[in-house]
Amino acid sequence: MIRVAIDVMGGDFGPYPIIEGAILALREYPGFKALLVGDREKILEMLPKRFLDRVEIVEATDVISMDEPATEALKRKESSIYKAVDLVRQKRADAVVSAGHSGATMSLATLRIGRIKGVSRPAIATLMPTYKDKKTLVLDVGANVDCKPEHLFEFGVMGEAYAKAIMKIDSPKVGLLSNGEEESKGNELTKAAFKLLKKLPTFKGNVEGNNIFDASVDVVVCDGFTGNILLKTSEGVADAISKLMKKNIKKTPIRMAGALMMKRVFRALKKEIDYSEYGGAPLIGIKGCAIVSHGKSTPKAIKNAIYQAIKYVESDINSVIEQRLEEISKG
Repeated sequence: MIRVAIDVMGGDFGPYPIIEGAILALREYPGFKALLVGDREKILEMLPKRFLDRVEIVEATDVISMDEPATEALKRKESSIYKAVDLVRQKRADAVVSAGHSGATMSLATLRIGRIKGVSRPAIATLMPTYKDKKTLVLDVGANVDCKPEHLFEFGVMGEAYAKAIMKIDSPKVGLLSNGEEESKGNELTKAAFKLLKKLPTFKGNVEGNNIFDASVDVVVCDGFTGNILLKTSEGVADAISKLMKKNIKKTPIRMAGALMMKRVFRALKKEIDYSEYGGAPLIGIKGCAIVSHGKSTPKAIKNAIYQAIKYVESDINSVIEQRLEEISKG
């Protein structure tokens, strides 16, 4: 049975949405055990008795708040995120899910659980919507602000493995985010990374920002500074478009009548861009599995984050990444 450690205390809204999300997951996915890390009394207050045989409670009352530096995480051994990550390190859990301090989660997962052989920098990956019936995987979106060319190469290998194992794409297309499609375009980092990525048969060259949303490639590689700006900008644009549409629809009765007809379309669009549909972003490249969830995660988001962790563990993607890096280094 797959065991998922869940940081109950880390989210913006306290333990309620996290515990409720874990309960939803326990109802829907019978093949896993939840290790709930947090205040024992609060957990028992909310947890239905019928799930007690599939839950282990690990006491932790200290919480690393969002405004504290990530370096605090290594010192605070009684914090919920430290204990949750350490359960994976001790092999008591296969994966960890946290909606708490993302920097603390990434630092602890990297330093306490450790990296896969051949990986020098783990990367945060996220799925971006396209106007076709598929998603684009983008990495890194925040784990590594400063990168070297070899890091981007590793991101390409890890993204390729994720696309095959999790997204079920037999031959994923990998692109390098740049300011033009030509090989000569880019800065020193991307130009050097381009030469390394050419070792991958799946590498299709440089891509521009718009290609993330047109499904022309399956995986887009970039440094964490660029990727995080891309992610936040995309979220902002999606939110602004939604608000502008609502604002303009309300201006005339005719538009409001048309809006009723478009209700299903709006609902589908919201689902495409809603982070709760994905639950969180995996930190790819560590020996276990860590899913970094949004601080404002709803119970639905936590449920989906747990499901994502289960799928990650079942896929055995870490072995695939290690093997792929070894093959390329020899070849």
